[in-house]
Amino acid sequence: MIWAKEETLPRSEIEAIQLSKLKDTVRYIYDRVKPYRDRMDAAGVKPEDIRTLEDLKKLPYTYKADFKENYPDGLFAVDKKEIVRYHASSGTTGKPTVVGYTRNDLDMWLNNVARIACMGGATADDVAQISFGYGTFTGALGLHGGLEKIGASVIPMSSGNTNKQIMFLKDMGVTLLVATPSYALHLGEEIRKRGIDPAKDLKLHIGLFGGEGMTEPMRDEMHKVWGEQFVCTQNYGMSELCGPGVAGECTELCGMHVNEDWFIPEIIDPETEEVLPPGERGELVVTCLGKEALPLVRYRTGDMTRLMYEPCKCGRTTCRMENISGRADDMLVIRGVNVFPTQIEEVLLKIDEIGPHYEILVERKNRLDVMTITVELIDDRLLDSYASLSELEGRIQKALKSQLGLATQIRLVAPNSLKRFEGKAKRVTDLRKDGL
Repeated sequence: MIWAKEETLPRSEIEAIQLSKLKDTVRYIYDRVKPYRDRMDAAGVKPEDIRTLEDLKKLPYTYKADFKENYPDGLFAVDKKEIVRYHASSGTTGKPTVVGYTRNDLDMWLNNVARIACMGGATADDVAQISFGYGTFTGALGLHGGLEKIGASVIPMSSGNTNKQIMFLKDMGVTLLVATPSYALHLGEEIRKRGIDPAKDLKLHIGLFGGEGMTEPMRDEMHKVWGEQFVCTQNYGMSELCGPGVAGECTELCGMHVNEDWFIPEIIDPETEEVLPPGERGELVVTCLGKEALPLVRYRTGDMTRLMYEPCKCGRTTCRMENISGRADDMLVIRGVNVFPTQIEEVLLKIDEIGPHYEILVERKNRLDVMTITVELIDDRLLDSYASLSELEGRIQKALKSQLGLATQIRLVAPNSLKRFEGKAKRVTDLRKDGL
Protein backbone atom coordinates (compact mmCIF):
# COMPACT_ATOMS: atom_id res chain seq x y z
CA MET A 1 0.00 0.00 0.00
CA ILE A 2 1.23 3.50 -0.86
CA TRP A 3 0.27 6.04 1.81
CA ALA A 4 0.84 9.37 0.02
CA LYS A 5 0.67 10.51 -3.62
CA GLU A 6 4.00 12.33 -3.18
CA GLU A 7 5.71 8.92 -3.16
CA THR A 8 4.86 8.33 -6.83
CA LEU A 9 5.30 11.75 -8.44
CA PRO A 10 7.53 12.30 -11.50
CA ARG A 11 11.05 13.45 -10.63
CA SER A 12 10.33 16.95 -11.96
CA GLU A 13 7.39 17.38 -9.59
CA ILE A 14 9.35 16.04 -6.62
CA GLU A 15 12.13 18.54 -7.30
CA ALA A 16 9.64 21.39 -7.72
CA ILE A 17 8.22 20.62 -4.27
CA GLN A 18 11.73 20.42 -2.83
CA LEU A 19 12.79 23.76 -4.29
CA SER A 20 9.68 25.58 -3.05
CA LYS A 21 10.07 24.16 0.46
CA LEU A 22 13.84 24.73 0.46
CA LYS A 23 13.41 28.45 -0.28
CA ASP A 24 10.86 28.74 2.52
CA THR A 25 13.03 26.74 4.94
CA VAL A 26 16.17 28.81 4.31
CA ARG A 27 14.29 32.08 4.79
CA TYR A 28 12.61 30.70 7.92
CA ILE A 29 15.83 29.48 9.51
CA TYR A 30 17.74 32.64 8.61
CA ASP A 31 15.10 34.84 10.23
CA ARG A 32 14.57 32.74 13.35
CA VAL A 33 17.79 30.90 14.31
CA LYS A 34 20.75 33.15 15.13
CA PRO A 35 23.51 30.45 14.90
CA TYR A 36 22.34 29.70 11.34
CA ARG A 37 22.09 33.36 10.41
CA ASP A 38 25.62 33.98 11.70
CA ARG A 39 27.01 31.02 9.78
CA MET A 40 25.23 31.98 6.55
CA ASP A 41 26.45 35.56 6.90
CA ALA A 42 30.00 34.29 7.39
CA ALA A 43 29.64 32.21 4.22
CA GLY A 44 28.24 35.19 2.31
CA VAL A 45 24.92 33.48 1.59
CA LYS A 46 21.49 35.11 1.83
CA PRO A 47 18.10 33.38 1.51
CA GLU A 48 17.48 35.06 -1.85
CA ASP A 49 20.61 33.35 -3.21
CA ILE A 50 18.75 30.02 -3.20
CA ARG A 51 17.13 29.92 -6.65
CA THR A 52 17.70 26.30 -7.71
CA LEU A 53 18.32 22.98 -5.96
CA GLU A 54 21.95 23.28 -7.06
CA ASP A 55 22.20 26.34 -4.83
CA LEU A 56 21.84 24.05 -1.81
CA LYS A 57 25.62 23.61 -2.10
CA LYS A 58 26.09 27.26 -1.15
CA LEU A 59 24.69 26.69 2.33
CA PRO A 60 26.97 25.76 5.24
CA TYR A 61 26.78 22.34 6.89
CA THR A 62 25.24 21.63 10.26
CA TYR A 63 27.21 19.35 12.60
CA LYS A 64 26.32 17.29 15.63
CA ALA A 65 28.65 19.55 17.64
CA ASP A 66 26.26 22.43 16.91
CA PHE A 67 23.73 20.78 19.22
CA LYS A 68 26.31 20.60 21.99
CA GLU A 69 27.30 24.24 21.54
CA ASN A 70 23.66 25.38 21.56
CA TYR A 71 22.34 22.98 24.22
CA PRO A 72 19.53 22.55 24.99
CA ASP A 73 17.38 24.58 22.59
CA GLY A 74 19.58 27.23 20.97
CA LEU A 75 18.82 25.84 17.49
CA PHE A 76 15.06 25.99 17.99
CA ALA A 77 13.09 28.35 15.77
CA VAL A 78 9.94 28.71 17.91
CA ASP A 79 9.06 29.82 21.40
CA LYS A 80 8.85 27.12 24.07
CA LYS A 81 5.09 27.57 24.35
CA GLU A 82 4.77 26.18 20.80
CA ILE A 83 6.63 22.96 21.66
CA VAL A 84 4.28 20.05 22.36
CA ARG A 85 6.89 17.26 22.57
CA TYR A 86 10.57 16.93 23.46
CA HIS A 87 12.82 13.98 22.62
CA ALA A 88 16.55 13.47 23.12
CA SER A 89 19.33 11.16 22.02
CA SER A 90 22.91 10.57 23.10
CA GLY A 91 25.37 13.39 22.50
CA THR A 92 29.14 13.27 22.18
CA THR A 93 29.39 14.18 25.87
CA GLY A 94 27.07 13.71 28.82
CA LYS A 95 24.66 16.30 27.40
CA PRO A 96 21.98 14.75 25.17
CA THR A 97 20.90 16.06 21.79
CA VAL A 98 17.54 17.69 22.51
CA VAL A 99 14.90 17.98 19.79
CA GLY A 100 11.44 19.50 19.85
CA TYR A 101 8.20 19.29 17.89
CA THR A 102 5.33 21.66 17.30
CA ARG A 103 1.89 20.21 16.68
CA ASN A 104 2.47 20.50 12.92
CA ASP A 105 5.88 18.82 13.27
CA LEU A 106 4.29 15.86 15.04
CA ASP A 107 1.69 15.49 12.31
CA MET A 108 4.36 15.61 9.60
CA TRP A 109 6.57 13.16 11.49
CA LEU A 110 3.89 10.57 12.11
CA ASN A 111 2.59 10.77 8.54
CA ASN A 112 6.14 10.05 7.33
CA VAL A 113 6.34 7.08 9.70
CA ALA A 114 2.97 5.89 8.35
CA ARG A 115 4.52 5.90 4.87
CA ILE A 116 7.46 3.83 6.12
CA ALA A 117 5.14 1.33 7.80
CA CYS A 118 3.11 0.94 4.62
CA MET A 119 6.31 0.43 2.61
CA GLY A 120 7.08 -2.52 4.87
CA GLY A 121 3.65 -4.07 4.34
CA ALA A 122 1.73 -2.75 7.35
CA THR A 123 -2.05 -2.22 7.05
CA ALA A 124 -4.96 -1.21 9.25
CA ASP A 125 -5.56 -4.91 9.99
CA ASP A 126 -2.25 -5.37 11.82
CA VAL A 127 -1.71 -5.82 15.54
CA ALA A 128 1.68 -4.24 16.20
CA GLN A 129 3.91 -4.93 19.20
CA ILE A 130 6.42 -2.15 19.89
CA SER A 131 9.53 -3.65 21.50
CA PHE A 132 11.60 -0.48 21.46
CA GLY A 133 12.24 1.22 24.78
CA TYR A 134 9.82 4.08 25.45
CA GLY A 135 11.15 7.39 26.74
CA THR A 136 13.10 10.21 25.09
CA PHE A 137 14.27 7.81 22.33
CA THR A 138 12.23 8.67 19.21
CA GLY A 139 11.86 5.11 17.88
CA ALA A 140 9.08 3.79 20.10
CA LEU A 141 6.69 6.73 20.07
CA GLY A 142 7.47 7.43 16.40
CA LEU A 143 6.50 3.96 15.19
CA HIS A 144 3.66 3.86 17.71
CA GLY A 145 2.09 7.04 16.29
CA GLY A 146 2.76 6.16 12.65
CA LEU A 147 1.13 2.74 12.97
CA GLU A 148 -1.88 4.26 14.71
CA LYS A 149 -2.14 6.71 11.77
CA ILE A 150 -2.76 3.84 9.36
CA GLY A 151 -5.29 2.27 11.74
CA ALA A 152 -3.24 -0.59 13.16
CA SER A 153 -3.72 -1.73 16.75
CA VAL A 154 -0.64 -0.96 18.85
CA ILE A 155 0.71 -2.73 21.94
CA PRO A 156 3.25 -0.42 23.67
CA MET A 157 5.24 -3.30 25.13
CA SER A 158 8.60 -1.47 25.41
CA SER A 159 11.91 -3.36 25.55
CA GLY A 160 13.01 -6.29 27.71
CA ASN A 161 10.85 -8.75 29.72
CA THR A 162 11.14 -11.48 27.10
CA ASN A 163 8.62 -13.77 28.81
CA LYS A 164 5.92 -11.13 28.62
CA GLN A 165 6.90 -10.29 25.04
CA ILE A 166 6.32 -13.91 24.05
CA MET A 167 3.06 -14.15 25.99
CA PHE A 168 1.62 -11.13 24.16
CA LEU A 169 2.86 -12.33 20.77
CA LYS A 170 0.85 -15.51 21.32
CA ASP A 171 -2.20 -14.29 23.22
CA MET A 172 -2.82 -11.02 21.36
CA GLY A 173 -2.39 -12.44 17.87
CA VAL A 174 0.42 -10.01 17.05
CA THR A 175 1.07 -9.71 13.31
CA LEU A 176 3.78 -7.01 13.27
CA LEU A 177 6.89 -6.58 15.43
CA VAL A 178 8.82 -3.33 15.90
CA ALA A 179 12.30 -3.89 17.40
CA THR A 180 16.00 -3.69 16.77
CA PRO A 181 17.11 -6.54 14.45
CA SER A 182 19.34 -8.04 17.15
CA TYR A 183 16.51 -8.14 19.70
CA ALA A 184 14.14 -9.66 17.15
CA LEU A 185 16.63 -12.50 16.55
CA HIS A 186 17.10 -12.99 20.29
CA LEU A 187 13.32 -13.05 20.82
CA GLY A 188 12.83 -15.54 17.99
CA GLU A 189 15.41 -17.92 19.42
CA GLU A 190 13.82 -17.72 22.87
CA ILE A 191 10.47 -18.58 21.30
CA ARG A 192 11.93 -21.64 19.59
CA LYS A 193 13.52 -22.76 22.87
CA ARG A 194 9.99 -22.96 24.27
CA GLY A 195 8.97 -25.34 21.52
CA ILE A 196 7.01 -22.73 19.59
CA ASP A 197 7.27 -22.63 15.80
CA PRO A 198 6.66 -18.97 14.84
CA ALA A 199 5.55 -19.89 11.32
CA LYS A 200 2.88 -22.30 12.57
CA ASP A 201 1.99 -21.15 16.07
CA LEU A 202 2.05 -17.34 15.73
CA LYS A 203 0.36 -14.84 13.41
CA LEU A 204 3.48 -12.67 13.13
CA HIS A 205 4.42 -11.97 9.51
CA ILE A 206 5.96 -8.47 9.43
CA GLY A 207 9.01 -6.96 11.11
CA LEU A 208 9.74 -3.23 11.01
CA PHE A 209 13.29 -2.85 12.27
CA GLY A 210 15.37 0.18 13.17
CA GLY A 211 17.68 1.59 15.81
CA GLU A 212 20.63 -0.30 14.30
CA GLY A 213 21.61 -1.60 10.89
CA MET A 214 20.46 -4.96 9.54
CA THR A 215 22.95 -6.86 7.41
CA GLU A 216 21.79 -9.29 4.73
CA PRO A 217 23.11 -12.25 6.79
CA MET A 218 20.91 -10.99 9.64
CA ARG A 219 17.90 -10.87 7.32
CA ASP A 220 18.60 -14.42 6.15
CA GLU A 221 18.88 -15.56 9.75
CA MET A 222 15.63 -13.76 10.56
CA HIS A 223 13.84 -16.01 8.06
CA LYS A 224 15.45 -19.09 9.57
CA VAL A 225 14.27 -18.09 13.05
CA TRP A 226 10.83 -16.63 12.28
CA GLY A 227 9.96 -18.46 9.04
CA GLU A 228 9.91 -17.66 5.34
CA GLN A 229 6.53 -15.91 5.73
CA PHE A 230 8.22 -13.20 7.80
CA VAL A 231 8.72 -10.00 5.75
CA CYS A 232 11.34 -7.90 7.52
CA THR A 233 12.34 -4.41 6.43
CA GLN A 234 14.49 -1.75 8.00
CA ASN A 235 13.91 1.96 8.24
CA TYR A 236 16.14 4.97 8.80
CA GLY A 237 15.99 8.13 10.83
CA MET A 238 17.62 9.95 13.70
CA SER A 239 16.34 12.26 16.39
CA GLU A 240 17.91 15.36 14.85
CA LEU A 241 16.03 14.85 11.58
CA CYS A 242 12.68 13.92 13.19
CA GLY A 243 13.21 10.33 14.36
CA PRO A 244 12.18 7.33 12.23
CA GLY A 245 10.40 8.30 9.03
CA VAL A 246 13.22 9.67 6.90
CA ALA A 247 13.51 6.52 4.76
CA GLY A 248 12.46 2.89 4.73
CA GLU A 249 12.57 -0.30 2.69
CA CYS A 250 9.60 -1.44 0.67
CA THR A 251 8.89 -5.13 0.22
CA GLU A 252 11.03 -5.18 -2.95
CA LEU A 253 14.05 -4.86 -0.59
CA CYS A 254 16.15 -2.78 -2.97
CA GLY A 255 17.10 0.16 -0.77
CA MET A 256 15.31 2.55 1.58
CA HIS A 257 12.96 5.06 -0.05
CA VAL A 258 13.60 8.63 1.13
CA ASN A 259 10.54 10.79 1.80
CA GLU A 260 11.93 13.41 -0.57
CA ASP A 261 9.14 15.95 -0.26
CA TRP A 262 10.29 16.42 3.37
CA PHE A 263 14.00 15.60 3.17
CA ILE A 264 16.68 16.43 0.59
CA PRO A 265 19.54 13.89 0.71
CA GLU A 266 23.06 14.56 -0.53
CA ILE A 267 26.18 12.41 -0.57
CA ILE A 268 29.51 14.07 0.21
CA ASP A 269 33.12 13.09 0.57
CA PRO A 270 33.53 13.12 4.37
CA GLU A 271 37.07 14.43 4.13
CA THR A 272 36.73 17.20 1.52
CA GLU A 273 32.98 17.87 2.08
CA GLU A 274 32.53 18.00 -1.69
CA VAL A 275 29.17 16.81 -3.05
CA LEU A 276 29.50 13.52 -4.94
CA PRO A 277 27.49 12.56 -8.06
CA PRO A 278 24.53 10.12 -7.88
CA GLY A 279 25.60 6.54 -7.30
CA GLU A 280 28.81 7.42 -5.45
CA ARG A 281 29.23 6.19 -1.88
CA GLY A 282 29.95 8.75 0.82
CA GLU A 283 28.49 10.46 3.86
CA LEU A 284 24.77 11.18 3.92
CA VAL A 285 23.80 14.83 4.41
CA VAL A 286 20.13 15.68 4.96
CA THR A 287 18.18 18.95 4.73
CA CYS A 288 14.80 18.94 6.48
CA LEU A 289 11.95 20.73 4.74
CA GLY A 290 9.04 22.35 6.53
CA LYS A 291 10.03 21.64 10.12
CA GLU A 292 8.92 24.37 12.51
CA ALA A 293 10.60 23.73 15.86
CA LEU A 294 14.00 22.48 14.72
CA PRO A 295 14.69 23.19 11.04
CA LEU A 296 18.00 21.71 9.87
CA VAL A 297 19.94 22.53 6.73
CA ARG A 298 22.63 20.19 5.36
CA TYR A 299 23.00 18.09 8.50
CA ARG A 300 25.98 15.74 8.39
CA THR A 301 24.62 12.43 9.61
CA GLY A 302 27.95 10.58 9.70
CA ASP A 303 26.30 7.59 7.97
CA MET A 304 27.94 6.15 4.85
CA THR A 305 25.68 5.14 1.96
CA ARG A 306 24.82 5.95 -1.66
CA LEU A 307 21.69 7.16 -3.43
CA MET A 308 19.81 5.48 -6.31
CA TYR A 309 17.30 7.44 -8.39
CA GLU A 310 15.81 4.77 -10.66
CA PRO A 311 12.07 4.18 -10.05
CA CYS A 312 11.30 1.09 -7.97
CA LYS A 313 9.15 -1.89 -8.95
CA CYS A 314 6.85 -1.02 -6.04
CA GLY A 315 5.67 2.07 -7.95
CA ARG A 316 7.46 4.65 -5.84
CA THR A 317 9.61 7.19 -7.66
CA THR A 318 11.45 8.62 -4.65
CA CYS A 319 15.20 8.02 -4.48
CA ARG A 320 16.50 5.13 -2.44
CA MET A 321 19.48 4.94 -0.13
CA GLU A 322 21.53 1.78 0.27
CA ASN A 323 21.81 0.10 3.64
CA ILE A 324 24.23 2.03 5.84
CA SER A 325 27.72 0.65 5.29
CA GLY A 326 29.50 2.35 8.20
CA ARG A 327 30.22 5.65 9.90
CA ALA A 328 32.33 8.61 8.89
CA ASP A 329 32.98 9.27 12.59
CA ASP A 330 33.60 7.00 15.58
CA MET A 331 30.02 6.65 16.79
CA LEU A 332 28.81 3.16 17.70
CA VAL A 333 25.20 2.01 17.83
CA ILE A 334 24.75 -0.44 20.70
CA ARG A 335 21.28 -1.95 21.10
CA GLY A 336 19.81 1.14 19.46
CA VAL A 337 21.78 3.60 21.64
CA ASN A 338 24.33 6.01 20.12
CA VAL A 339 27.66 5.69 21.91
CA PHE A 340 30.77 7.78 21.37
CA PRO A 341 34.17 6.66 22.75
CA THR A 342 34.57 10.20 24.08
CA GLN A 343 31.59 9.62 26.39
CA ILE A 344 33.29 6.53 27.80
CA GLU A 345 36.60 8.32 28.13
CA GLU A 346 34.95 11.16 30.04
CA VAL A 347 33.72 8.68 32.68
CA LEU A 348 36.96 6.71 32.94
CA LEU A 349 39.12 9.79 33.45
CA LYS A 350 37.15 10.68 36.58
CA ILE A 351 38.01 7.39 38.31
CA ASP A 352 41.25 7.63 40.30
CA GLU A 353 42.22 3.95 40.35
CA ILE A 354 42.46 3.52 36.56
CA GLY A 355 44.69 5.03 33.89
CA PRO A 356 43.83 6.89 30.69
CA HIS A 357 44.30 3.90 28.36
CA TYR A 358 41.30 1.77 27.39
CA GLU A 359 39.99 -0.52 24.67
CA ILE A 360 36.39 -1.10 23.57
CA LEU A 361 35.27 -4.44 22.16
CA VAL A 362 31.77 -4.82 20.68
CA GLU A 363 30.50 -8.33 19.98
CA ARG A 364 27.19 -10.00 19.34
CA LYS A 365 26.34 -12.78 21.81
CA ASN A 366 23.03 -14.62 21.81
CA ARG A 367 21.91 -12.15 19.14
CA LEU A 368 22.45 -9.15 21.42
CA ASP A 369 25.19 -6.52 21.37
CA VAL A 370 27.73 -6.77 24.20
CA MET A 371 30.28 -4.02 24.86
CA THR A 372 33.36 -4.87 26.91
CA ILE A 373 35.66 -2.07 28.06
CA THR A 374 39.18 -2.99 29.09
CA VAL A 375 40.97 -0.48 31.33
CA GLU A 376 44.36 -0.39 33.05
CA LEU A 377 44.78 -0.15 36.79
CA ILE A 378 47.12 2.48 38.19
CA ASP A 379 48.31 0.16 40.97
CA ASP A 380 48.71 -3.54 40.17
CA ARG A 381 48.38 -4.42 43.86
CA LEU A 382 44.63 -4.15 43.38
CA LEU A 383 44.83 -7.36 41.35
CA ASP A 384 45.49 -9.22 44.61
CA SER A 385 42.18 -8.16 46.15
CA TYR A 386 39.05 -9.66 44.63
CA ALA A 387 36.81 -7.51 46.82
CA SER A 388 38.54 -4.30 45.73
CA LEU A 389 38.45 -5.28 42.06
CA SER A 390 34.77 -6.17 42.29
CA GLU A 391 33.91 -2.89 43.99
CA LEU A 392 35.85 -0.88 41.40
CA GLU A 393 34.28 -2.78 38.51
CA GLY A 394 30.81 -2.13 39.87
CA ARG A 395 31.57 1.57 40.35
CA ILE A 396 32.78 1.91 36.74
CA GLN A 397 29.74 0.06 35.42
CA LYS A 398 27.38 2.27 37.41
CA ALA A 399 29.06 5.45 36.16
CA LEU A 400 28.94 4.28 32.55
CA LYS A 401 25.29 3.22 32.87
CA SER A 402 24.47 6.71 34.12
CA GLN A 403 26.34 8.32 31.22
CA LEU A 404 25.32 6.00 28.38
CA GLY A 405 22.02 4.56 29.56
CA LEU A 406 23.53 1.19 28.69
CA ALA A 407 24.99 -1.77 30.61
CA THR A 408 28.63 -2.59 29.88
CA GLN A 409 31.13 -5.28 30.85
CA ILE A 410 34.38 -4.15 32.46
CA ARG A 411 37.75 -5.92 32.30
CA LEU A 412 40.49 -4.59 34.60
CA VAL A 413 44.09 -5.32 33.61
CA ALA A 414 47.58 -4.61 34.93
CA PRO A 415 49.31 -1.24 34.37
CA ASN A 416 51.06 -0.78 31.00
CA SER A 417 49.47 -3.90 29.50
CA LEU A 418 47.40 -2.22 26.77
CA LYS A 419 48.88 -1.33 23.40
CA ARG A 420 50.25 2.20 22.96
CA PHE A 421 49.87 4.08 19.66
CA GLU A 422 52.24 6.59 18.07
CA GLY A 423 49.50 8.11 15.94
CA LYS A 424 45.74 8.13 16.45
CA ALA A 425 44.81 5.46 18.96
CA LYS A 426 42.63 2.60 17.67
CA ARG A 427 40.52 1.97 20.73
CA VAL A 428 37.44 0.32 19.19
CA THR A 429 37.11 -3.19 17.78
CA ASP A 430 33.65 -3.93 16.38
CA LEU A 431 33.19 -7.61 15.53
CA ARG A 432 29.52 -7.24 14.44
CA LYS A 433 30.10 -5.66 11.05
CA ASP A 434 30.34 -8.66 8.75
CA GLY A 435 27.85 -11.03 10.27
CA LEU A 436 24.93 -11.46 12.60
